[in-house]
Amino acid sequence: MRRRRIQGRGAVEVNLTPMIDMVFILLIFFIVSTTFVKETGVEVERPAAASAQRQQASILISVTADGEVWMDNRRVAPRAVRALVERALVDSPEAAVVVVADRGSRTGVVMEVMDQARLAGVAHVALAARPAGG
Repeated sequence: MRRRRIQGRGAVEVNLTPMIDMVFILLIFFIVSTTFVKETGVEVERPAAASAQRQQASILISVTADGEVWMDNRRVAPRAVRALVERALVDSPEAAVVVVADRGSRTGVVMEVMDQARLAGVAHVALAARPAGG
């Protein structure tokens, strides 16, 4: 009887291994399921359009009212867009390009950027707009 009493009074041990395993599994789940928002590097005022639709794009190019072209948080020349888009297509060949042009930007610069994206081999090139009334 004495042996049972002595063994019964031992320190209570909490096994943390299952909890740590669960935390790591949740961490891996959140890392894998996270989507990252891509930014162009400059804020532009998009024109409104009644037919504007939300589209997920993996390559964003901005054109400011001053005619500056921004891609991946840096200013680029319009002629350099083709090479940068070709480099981006290596990572995701089915990527779409969305040109985010300011409402005051020149049409010629926007068309040159869209043309360079198409020459790079992109099948889907779109022009961004905000929904009308929003």
